[in-house]
Amino acid sequence: MQIFKNPNFNFVKYRWHALVLSWVIVLSGLAAVAVKGIPLGVEFSGGSAIIVDFTQRPSIEQVRRALDRYFPGGGQNVVVQSYGQPSLGQIMVRVPRTGKEQGTALSETADAVVNALKQSNLGQFTVIGTEIVGPVVGRDLTQKGILATLLSLAGILVYIAFRFQLSFAVGAIVASVHDLLVTMAFLAFFRYDLSLNVIAAILTLTGYSMNDTIVIFDRVRENLRGVRRDSLNEVVNVSVNQTLNRTIITGGTTLLSVIALFLFGGEVLRGFAFTMIVGVITGTYSSVFIAAAIVTFWRRRAPRTPVVAAVTQPVRAKAKPARKVRAS
Repeated sequence: MQIFKNPNFNFVKYRWHALVLSWVIVLSGLAAVAVKGIPLGVEFSGGSAIIVDFTQRPSIEQVRRALDRYFPGGGQNVVVQSYGQPSLGQIMVRVPRTGKEQGTALSETADAVVNALKQSNLGQFTVIGTEIVGPVVGRDLTQKGILATLLSLAGILVYIAFRFQLSFAVGAIVASVHDLLVTMAFLAFFRYDLSLNVIAAILTLTGYSMNDTIVIFDRVRENLRGVRRDSLNEVVNVSVNQTLNRTIITGGTTLLSVIALFLFGGEVLRGFAFTMIVGVITGTYSSVFIAAAIVTFWRRRAPRTPVVAAVTQPVRAKAKPARKVRAS
């Protein structure tokens, strides 16, 4: 299947525009993180998350006032948000702290939330889910999540440096870090919790984006061997255009799948699906623009000219003048 017939887009021409756009998104994301911080899931922050299904759903403000009144220590640190489909009467209450991390003390905070809701006369409800993570477990999961991400990037660097060249490996790693930073920026913009599902999506996207980058790099390497007279920019452009149909088809089908997951997968998978949507788009974008641009910067050189062997023709020996013979 061909979407474009003989595409000839000048992707390298817009590499600086792409880099500026990426920097704007990344810096905006860092500013959002500095101002508002990254919302951490219960897995990393530690605490209790209680999902409650009301017969007649109260407003978020009513639940918050109930917790402010009855919850020990006040409800200023409690996160109250809708859960699931709007037609359902489900609300999630998340408390970023627990009691002592031993015995039955872990459930004391969750029990206090349930008791506060019962005493507030908000109507009948059923607790349909409870998640409790202690602070020690949260710190351990945070360290393991960071370690898993760093080890995956290091392994990719070593593999591509061995499989291709160092310039290709640097381009691939820069593109992967770019994808990570852009995805984190959009998570900060839309205030999605950083949970284990999101970490799993980020690691998945690292491999997905890397696969697309390697396909382009492999074509660049083949063209560098066969087209000696063209500049590196021209070779990269030709290679990206040759793989463009494959890139769009692969990215498009994956994007449709994760959009369906985002729409119909439920609240539990919402953060995972959102991360995948952002990652598929930015991964395809970085493979075409960022990774290839880094290679051209790293290996910048003058256009190469073919070496043509000189054609030599046999040189005719000059005829020696005939020797005069004297008559005796």
